[in-house]
Amino acid sequence: MSKVIAQLCISLDGCYAGPRDDEPNWFKSVEAPGFFRITRWVTESMAWRDRQQLAGGEANVNDEVIAESFARPGAYVMGRRMFDGGERPWGEEPPFRNPVFVVTHREREPLERLGGTSFTFVTDGLESAIAQAKAAAGEKDVAIAGGGTMIKHALELGLLDVNIGAREGIELVPERMIHTPEVTHIRYRVEGRAPLVLDSRGGKYEGLATT
Repeated sequence: MSKVIAQLCISLDGCYAGPRDDEPNWFKSVEAPGFFRITRWVTESMAWRDRQQLAGGEANVNDEVIAESFARPGAYVMGRRMFDGGERPWGEEPPFRNPVFVVTHREREPLERLGGTSFTFVTDGLESAIAQAKAAAGEKDVAIAGGGTMIKHALELGLLDVNIGAREGIELVPERMIHTPEVTHIRYRVEGRAPLVLDSRGGKYEGLATT
């Protein structure tokens, strides 16, 4: 059955992206050096470079993970800012090779690109974009490509197969963990929501005032 999935690459101190920058050419912005440093394990893989029509690359465990991440989706969803930053660098043959649904407030005619990639601009919200992506993906998964705010919004709305409730936390159950010298890959299964409650250690803090 088709799933809505997302993939994030973060630094050890928990950063997913750098300072917000509206530079039209994102790959020359202040965020770019940090992004490429964190994702070096991606950009040096053979599977990623092949998608970008670049020569070379390493065939290793990281490469296998990247190849798997390309194979799973039948459609993508992304935010307008991510699209704006990538439209020119991706060129006439973007790496997605599947329909992409861009969540935006600005109307635009669909774009057809080489290699099977198309961009449809959805102005009636993330839920609508995911519904359209599911229809396009068939039995394959829908990948929320980013950015981080879009993925966070999907979690808050319960669109990653979770039900949202007040004072609850998302239960992420590790399904697979792969260690390499460059990165640790962890795949989580989203179980749903569970109440946030103190365990037995919380008793000693009862009655303490906060300042």
